[in-house]
Amino acid sequence: MKIVIAGGSGQVGTILARAFRKRGADVVILSRSAAGGPGRGARWDGKTLGPWTAELDGAAALVNLTGRSVNCRYSAANRRAIIDSRVDSTRVLGEAIARCKVPPAVWLQASTATIYAHRYDVANDEASGIIGGNEPDVPETWRFSIEVAKAWEQALDEAPATATRRVKLRAAMIMSPDAGGVFDTLLGLVRRGLGGAAGDGEQYVSWIHHRDFVRSVEFLLERPELDGAINVCSPGPVPNAEFMRALRDAWGARFGLPASRWMLEVGAFFLRTETELVLKSRRVVPGRLLQAGFEFEFPSWPEAAAELCQSVRTGTDEPDEPDDEVVTDVAALPIEDSIDLHGFQPRDVPAVVASYLEAAAEKGFVEVRLIHGRGKGVQRARVQALLSTHPLVESFRDAPASRGGWGATVVELKAQRANPTLAS
Repeated sequence: MKIVIAGGSGQVGTILARAFRKRGADVVILSRSAAGGPGRGARWDGKTLGPWTAELDGAAALVNLTGRSVNCRYSAANRRAIIDSRVDSTRVLGEAIARCKVPPAVWLQASTATIYAHRYDVANDEASGIIGGNEPDVPETWRFSIEVAKAWEQALDEAPATATRRVKLRAAMIMSPDAGGVFDTLLGLVRRGLGGAAGDGEQYVSWIHHRDFVRSVEFLLERPELDGAINVCSPGPVPNAEFMRALRDAWGARFGLPASRWMLEVGAFFLRTETELVLKSRRVVPGRLLQAGFEFEFPSWPEAAAELCQSVRTGTDEPDEPDDEVVTDVAALPIEDSIDLHGFQPRDVPAVVASYLEAAAEKGFVEVRLIHGRGKGVQRARVQALLSTHPLVESFRDAPASRGGWGATVVELKAQRANPTLAS
């Protein structure tokens, strides 16, 4: 069975690709660079047709996760990039499917639970939920997120008609122990004594454990009667204050300093992000999944938080070793300013890192990031031992908390190997 994941080189795509490969699927990742890690890579630019379209013909499923990160300030340029990356990729995928002799049976299209209104009173399900954008007394930037979600889903609706079933994944925050993700960031706050309530703490947090996310995607692939909008979230959203208290309890932290709204505004400005990510009340429930008989492994946040903290402590977030050969040729690696080492066999990591550093230096990068995860620190030690003797490495250090903490390593490359134009 072939599954194509567009925009699959990020954290969510990696989670899905690992799971699909473990079950024997042929996973193809559409990426701006030929993807390494869990899956075969196919190059695309996310907006024009090309040789990559052949991968869709005869595929069992397409999962589209493409979209520029919303973890930024909503400047005019960033707004345009956020919308265009989602709409253009969805449009061109629709065109590609229309040209297939045997189109994919199902197209799972990423959307977001943020499409629903900021509210505290009643949970939003697919049948009675209120689409946001008209709430009184909310910042204009919050309305932009609604516009993005609407445009994303509209692009799917406007794709050429085919027999391919279409599902809109209105996903909540996906909690996994992988470095650089939402849970990693929140746990970092708790570990530093900063994991208190955000604002008044009454805003709801919708979330889903990564294992339930994978299981829900698999469930949707196998249920041909399910199409349209599906809320992919746990059935237990909780207020922010309760959410953070449960996380502190799971980690064993005695206290967590709260952050007032003005403190969050100042912090968001300096971190170049938006307070909406923590202050908007997302009270969303998975009505259609529950009606269809889906059973959650982690329906409540305290048990999910306990399992995730245990995974971080014991290192069970280390990826399963794939049974087949992993390509380590530099031509198959994503030569960008970071590389995610999850999905590579441990024995291949030194060769992968060495090839990546060589290609990154040739491309002109002066600083890159290696994402190896936390776990027991074995992968980190393996990577940093290589860096300590590599001739292209000027220095290296653990990444800052906002970029993965000690689950990632920032590497400064020697300047003489970098392209002077790009390095300046």
